[in-house]
Amino acid sequence: MKEDVLHLKAPGNWINDPNGFIYYKGEYHLFFQHFPYSPRWGTMHWGHAVSKDLVHWKHLGIALFPTKAYDRNGVFSGSALEREGKLCLYYSAVRYLEEQEEDVHHARKGMTETSQAMITSEDGYHFDNWADKRQIIPVIRDEEKGSAPDTRDPKVWQEAGEYFMILGSTLRQQEGRAVFYRSRDGENWEYAAQLRAPEFGNMLECPDLFSVGEQRVFLGSPMGVARDGLEYSANAMCWLADWDPQDCAMKLLARGSYVDYGLDLYAPQTNLDREGRRVMIAWMRMPKPAETPEGEAPWIGMMCLPRVVEVKEGKICFGVHPEVEKCFVPVKEPQSQKDIFRLRTALKEGESLNLGGYRIWREDGAVRTDRSQVFEGIKGYRTRFSTPKIQGQCRLDIFVEPHLIEIFVNEGEYVVSNIVYGRKPFAEGLEGKAAEWYCLENGQINA
Repeated sequence: MKEDVLHLKAPGNWINDPNGFIYYKGEYHLFFQHFPYSPRWGTMHWGHAVSKDLVHWKHLGIALFPTKAYDRNGVFSGSALEREGKLCLYYSAVRYLEEQEEDVHHARKGMTETSQAMITSEDGYHFDNWADKRQIIPVIRDEEKGSAPDTRDPKVWQEAGEYFMILGSTLRQQEGRAVFYRSRDGENWEYAAQLRAPEFGNMLECPDLFSVGEQRVFLGSPMGVARDGLEYSANAMCWLADWDPQDCAMKLLARGSYVDYGLDLYAPQTNLDREGRRVMIAWMRMPKPAETPEGEAPWIGMMCLPRVVEVKEGKICFGVHPEVEKCFVPVKEPQSQKDIFRLRTALKEGESLNLGGYRIWREDGAVRTDRSQVFEGIKGYRTRFSTPKIQGQCRLDIFVEPHLIEIFVNEGEYVVSNIVYGRKPFAEGLEGKAAEWYCLENGQINA
């Protein structure tokens, strides 16, 4: 089976949203949306990988695939929960009312319906897709409660003696909304409440509500929020929130912020790690497949580094997970033959750094990046990015690999992650601000 270090990548062909992220029986399980036949979006399956430390991932193949009338056209995104020692996976089940004649993996526009389903496993490794699936929330026919084609991505958790589910939805393709259900047993569900908000765009995807200390945090991926005519008009965002389990009423406490200011990151999902920290993993969207050696399957799609979610002085922060830091050792100078490296530095106003064509600089207090020189030939996508203005010092912790550069500003106060397509090692041609360099211990390379 294929193994990845640091970043979980498509084992071949296509992946997108992380699903069912959980620490279960001594291992981290991460499932993900997967089209196993081509490096493009199609009928969704769930791929499956496991890790002991959030860093070394072993691919296990396909866990879930369509078998029922209600999920015959896709096992869409969802979450995981341990219940009575079993691993329960909750997912959105998609059925096409009419498919495209020349591409059966896509529906004619609007001709779908979505319900919610679950499957259980005794060990987290084996799933009987014929015998153990169950439809738990039928297609919603009441438009006031949810959209029949577009209510999806169940995140399920247990609290105050009950089970709760939050779903992303839309009101007539014009207003995004979060929809809540509740259950006494995790299998039989009833509608509870919803929140509509302009900040949810015209459709909300991949909602996630959780506590960090005494504070509630809400993550979601609203569609249609960026209106500059470029790709990725949907973006992952975060809010401080209030939520009452008595009536499932949620209130956003302030305007939302981007989870990642590189705007390639989408569909984040969180989980508690072994030590009880809230950790997040998300999909990094790629506009084209990675170049692969002759004979290897093309692939597109990868996950970001695991990030710890914290609330500091009223701000939601996403710092790199400690297990990632353990993998790197200091070196005296860049090792250009290495595919992966880390550097730490600080930027003052006007200072800059150039990593083999990828530019980082500080201007008007913000950290800005430009990937245009390592994104050549790709049209219609953003190439320049910026954090909000940063007060005081600006420390950077930068992780570099052949297809992704992740910049953590002030231990996660802001993060900028950009997909790149460099033709040479990014350590070559370093210009600008001096930095401390690190490489992977024991020369581990992410293939």
